[in-house]
Amino acid sequence: MRHPPRIFGPMAVMALLLPAASQAADDLAALRAEIAALKAEYAERVTALESRINQLETAAATVAATPAEPPPVEPPPAPAPAPARNSSAFNPAISVILAGNYADTSQDPDTYTIAGFMPNGGEVGPGERSFNLGESEITFSASVDPYFNAALTAALSSEGEMEVEEAFFRTTALPAGLSIKGGRFFSGVGYLNEIHAHAWDFVDQPLVYQAFYGGQFRQDGLQAKWIAPTDLFLEFGAETGNGGEFPGTRLGRNGLNGTTLFGHVGGDIGDAIGWRAGVSWQDLDAEDRTYEDVDSFGLPVVNSFSGSSETWIVDATLKWTPTSSTRRQGLKLQGEYMRRTEDGRLAFDTEGVANSGSYRSEQDGWYVQGVYQFDKRWRVGLRYDALDSGSTHIGLVQDGTLLDSDFPLLLPASPSRVTTMIDFSPSEFSRLRAQYAWDDARDAETDRQLLLQYIYAIGAHGAHKF
Repeated sequence: MRHPPRIFGPMAVMALLLPAASQAADDLAALRAEIAALKAEYAERVTALESRINQLETAAATVAATPAEPPPVEPPPAPAPAPARNSSAFNPAISVILAGNYADTSQDPDTYTIAGFMPNGGEVGPGERSFNLGESEITFSASVDPYFNAALTAALSSEGEMEVEEAFFRTTALPAGLSIKGGRFFSGVGYLNEIHAHAWDFVDQPLVYQAFYGGQFRQDGLQAKWIAPTDLFLEFGAETGNGGEFPGTRLGRNGLNGTTLFGHVGGDIGDAIGWRAGVSWQDLDAEDRTYEDVDSFGLPVVNSFSGSSETWIVDATLKWTPTSSTRRQGLKLQGEYMRRTEDGRLAFDTEGVANSGSYRSEQDGWYVQGVYQFDKRWRVGLRYDALDSGSTHIGLVQDGTLLDSDFPLLLPASPSRVTTMIDFSPSEFSRLRAQYAWDDARDAETDRQLLLQYIYAIGAHGAHKF
């Protein structure tokens, strides 16, 4: 009777444990199933990524094997907006040139003349002795609009007088290399005529410019210039105006006075040499162009010329700059030849007897100069210039009315001059120069001239002419 209870106890325990074991088995099966599902999901994702990589590699290989197509044409950019209009938008570029010198001469500069040539008032010679304030310049320049630019240069003399040296407009939008300039400007004849004094290689101008033009020829009128679209530099120009500058005069009638034509050609020889050459022709008329002289008794008289004045000019310039130079060395050779023919009538003593007769002259002159830059700041130069008064026909002398001695300034002569110089430029805006000349312009005793000069540029400063 005691055995059944002993069997019943273990059976009761097993009955209690069987549900717990069954629950654990179910949980384990669920975990395994979840792990299997995760493995399957990751396997699918890896397969999808590998397939995507294969597709991208195939596409890249196809693009590399296909010829590149030109990039699409971009539309033109929109026009830039107009600049704001403020108080500085229309300010012109301003430049100031200050110049002065010290002169030491062996002859009296007040009696300076160029023998054999009709005076014109521009034969300044070496200027006054001792210290002198030279001609200063103030220039205003700016673009007016897309079609024009303009410039004004005022010259201030040492006496405090102001003169409009240049005041002109110039076109900027004409086609085919054509431009037009109008107003007052230095004529395009020759080479040196257009260059302002502060950019000269010597203190003064050659004798031929002083005798033929009284310094520089300015035109009050119009200039048309054309530059050919060629590798070789080709420039052609024409001018006309009122002709009021020597050797012409402003005529007492409507219309224009005179014609000026010029042409220039230039180019390069290798990388080190540049050159330019030109021919100019000018025809002007003069009415009562007066000058002061003395008669055979030494009494002062005023004479005048009326007629035509024709001038030919041939010019040439060569510049050499070695490409291997580290000291900015260079050599500039320059020369011009001028020949002038005047034909008309010459009146003697216009304020007295006022005799008048025919007049014809053929005169010429030339100069040649060289300037060598042996260092980036130092230059030396040598110039020789000469004139020939040529053959002069004076009707009042030919017919016996007057004597040759009644026209002493027109007696045959051959003026000449030799000039040396050395200058130092601390920068592109300043220059100090020493010049010494043996001047025989008066066809008498040689005038030995020592000139010391300073030039300072303030403000905007454009490039100089070739």
